[in-house]
Amino acid sequence: KVRIVESGGGSVQTGGSLTLSCAASGDHYDNNCMGWFRQAPGEEREGVAFIWDGGKSTYYADPVKGRFTISRGDTKTSVLMQMLNLRPEDTAMYYCAAGLTIEYLCLAGKDFDHWGQGTQVAVSS
Repeated sequence: KVRIVESGGGSVQTGGSLTLSCAASGDHYDNNCMGWFRQAPGEEREGVAFIWDGGKSTYYADPVKGRFTISRGDTKTSVLMQMLNLRPEDTAMYYCAAGLTIEYLCLAGKDFDHWGQGTQVAVSS
């Protein structure tokens, strides 16, 4: 079974920064796609950023381009997401997810089979 654990959420003011971490583990773990999704209260879950095959390619949703950076962590099965210049509209529960899929499906936010419990990000004005 694959286990996904997120950390790094918190409360900041507008313009502040946070870095989210995600670590995946489990027997025969071989997922090549990891990413972050978020869900604000009363809103649908949306894809934020995805990374395929250890960083060979990445995707960012328009609202976070230029402010968020997804990267491979210290291990092959971990990812980081640095979030700069945070805005109140970034407030949400952030979920890390992983899957094994081809590049274009990963970057389209598809085929994520394993999910974490989420870490809360709150940005105040």
